Amino acid sequence: MSWLDDISGIEELEDADFDAALMAKFEAHKDNIRQRPIRFSTPTFKEYETSEIKGCGKNSFPAFSITAGGCALNCDHCQKKILEPMIPATKPEMLDQKVRDLILLQDLKGFLLSGGSNKRNEINYERYYPVIEKLKRDFPHLQIAIHTALTDEKSAKRMEAAGVDTAMMDVIGAQETIEQVYHLDRPVEDFEATLAALTATSMNISPHIVIGLHYGKLLGEKNALDMIARYPVEALVLVVIMPFYAKPGTFITPSTQDVGEIFLEARLRLPEQQVLLGCARPAGMHKRVTDTYAIMAGIDGIAFPAEGALAVAEAIARPVHQEHACCSIKLGTAERLSRVSAA
Repeated sequence: MSWLDDISGIEELEDADFDAALMAKFEAHKDNIRQRPIRFSTPTFKEYETSEIKGCGKNSFPAFSITAGGCALNCDHCQKKILEPMIPATKPEMLDQKVRDLILLQDLKGFLLSGGSNKRNEINYERYYPVIEKLKRDFPHLQIAIHTALTDEKSAKRMEAAGVDTAMMDVIGAQETIEQVYHLDRPVEDFEATLAALTATSMNISPHIVIGLHYGKLLGEKNALDMIARYPVEALVLVVIMPFYAKPGTFITPSTQDVGEIFLEARLRLPEQQVLLGCARPAGMHKRVTDTYAIMAGIDGIAFPAEGALAVAEAIARPVHQEHACCSIKLGTAERLSRVSAA
């Protein structure tokens, strides 16, 4: 039986339209894929629960924005909406108090620090580093991740010295996308320079690629993969453009086949690193097919997995565990998942 046959009885996928040729490509690598356990990440950025998997009821790994909902770039794909679910921390003392309260009241394990960019796609965290230093000194177990935007070697070293554990940044491989979607006057080379600066530190580096960032079409994704493959990153996080954030009519939804092809390309180019599917991707049946392709392509982790994802993993014999953290962070509190335990 083929993998397409193996998943044919999964109720959540009965109306799904799968590309048989693409699934055959996945299955050609099945021996390697089955050896890789997959992690389902359920951080507390939003409420989450499926018929198979329950989310975390505590603020074990929240996201904070130092600019609240503000961003000078206002990129076409995001329109600042990705900041809305984050907890505002517009002053360092706000971050310090909220983190300490959550540690005391809700057993906080770590957090993501983010914010809107200036017009050069930079985020100034300098005021927050003393708070991070004190938090790491008082709570050594705390895992801290940060969205860096574009940065340089000096700033990367400052993050490292403050105690940041994981640094994340978007890698864009097409100049047209930088200029047209981001409205940014910076070259592709600046994204690679940021990657080089970050990987020269001891932090875990998890670059992101937004599939379909150029108005829903594939353009710079493979070049971005080329750049990332040149550096010792801890993990690559893939996300898929979500057109409902954008102005109506400006974006199309990337086909699930295009998305699946990038999954496989990433897996083959980064055989030793973790390749993860992050929070952002279109909802509904698109998400169910996307997540199925991610599991079959050998992706190592999925944030907020779709209905039927656990059943797909079990159908192709991939072991699954769950963590209540950002997909780029391992907290060491994994829970083994199965259809029996989820019932």
